[in-house]
Amino acid sequence: MSMQKNTVDLSKGNVTKLLVSLALPAIIAQVINVLYNMVDRMYIGHIAVIGKDALTGVGVTMPIIMCVSAFAALVSMGGAPRASIYLGRNDKNMAEKIMGNCFTMLIIVAIILTLFVFIYAPQLVMFLGASDITAPYAVDYIRIYALGTFFVQLTLGLNAFVTSQGFAKTSMLTVAIGAVLNILLDPIFIFVFGLEVKGAALATIISQAVSMIWVLKFLSSDRSYLRLKKVNFKLDAKVSLPCITLGLSPFIMQFSESVIIVCFNTSLARYGGDIAVGAMTILSSVMQFSMLPLQGLTQGSQPIVSFNYGAKNMERVKACFRSLLVISLTYSTLLWAIAVFAPLVFITIFANDPTLSAFSVKAMRVYMGMSLLFGAQIACQQTFIALGKAKQSIFLALWRKVILLIPLIYLLPNFVADKTMGVFLAEPIADTIAVVTTVLMFAYYFKKIINTN
Repeated sequence: MSMQKNTVDLSKGNVTKLLVSLALPAIIAQVINVLYNMVDRMYIGHIAVIGKDALTGVGVTMPIIMCVSAFAALVSMGGAPRASIYLGRNDKNMAEKIMGNCFTMLIIVAIILTLFVFIYAPQLVMFLGASDITAPYAVDYIRIYALGTFFVQLTLGLNAFVTSQGFAKTSMLTVAIGAVLNILLDPIFIFVFGLEVKGAALATIISQAVSMIWVLKFLSSDRSYLRLKKVNFKLDAKVSLPCITLGLSPFIMQFSESVIIVCFNTSLARYGGDIAVGAMTILSSVMQFSMLPLQGLTQGSQPIVSFNYGAKNMERVKACFRSLLVISLTYSTLLWAIAVFAPLVFITIFANDPTLSAFSVKAMRVYMGMSLLFGAQIACQQTFIALGKAKQSIFLALWRKVILLIPLIYLLPNFVADKTMGVFLAEPIADTIAVVTTVLMFAYYFKKIINTN
């Protein structure tokens, strides 16, 4: 394809070097993205007197926040790989039409989510495991956050199309601008203005608004190869539906993650009370930290895999996957080692309460006991998405989260003496079974895909 000078050529050069050049900015962007919510929790956990209860309350809202991100993934993580595949086929017009349709769908989703979350916030937080003590903090935070849903949807959704063109550094800047602003505004709104939990939410949505403006300006300018054009905003089922179908896998992965946190919180509240729910807030934050850099890595690989698959260059597809698998496994093993052998490295970031910290150390060693294998899971599953294989990626998303993990959360406490730890044990057991299934399934289908192209 003839792209502009500032666009990376995805069809040439050393694949590993190209992957690293695209993945590093994407990884940095994902780590920075974690800071949006992590920084809020860090500051909130250290508010005098109310810190522990406020942290638990905000932790309860995490499934809602993850759902908002999941809907952005439903649209963009299906649309962006399809746009890359069409770029590989040298069909720029279709790629732009896909992006334009996704823009419209993101706006529709944002409006619906904003109204739903704002209106039903009190009922949602109680359903998610808040207590009478923590619920007021949860409602204060999530209602303000809901008002920024429009910014979140467009920022996350459209940034995927920046990455899909090979503009990894620009994509990183989209996230970095908002995250840095959030870090600066958080202490001002929380402590200086005395807004506490509300201040944290306000800082977040202002930051997301600035990021949205940045990405919109880029995709409407001459710097972007693909442009947002009004002519492409009208929804066309033949364009939009395949994007939604392909996006179902990342949507299920993220949406079910929020459902799983609900299951964990309700089960832990039953067996361990607020301290167990507070520990889960910390553990889910660490798991989020573990996963998002891996997702950044796969975002870097996606344009390479999708473009070369569209161009029928299977050798580069295979080479990219091999590099992705090695790097992913190395990273997940490193995170596992820290979580198991030095868990306080993570825990002290979020809590200074001795009781909560001690409980969280024990829980983390169980919860992340098999996370070293997860590099293989995400490398295989995300490559299915990059290849446009919706059915396989949807099954794998459902298999680990819905079919395995959710039942285990409720079953295992009945078979172990420490029922609270039995809940946490569900995660490593589900991880092990899911990784074995994914690797075997990928080996079978990937060979067929390569041989038929």
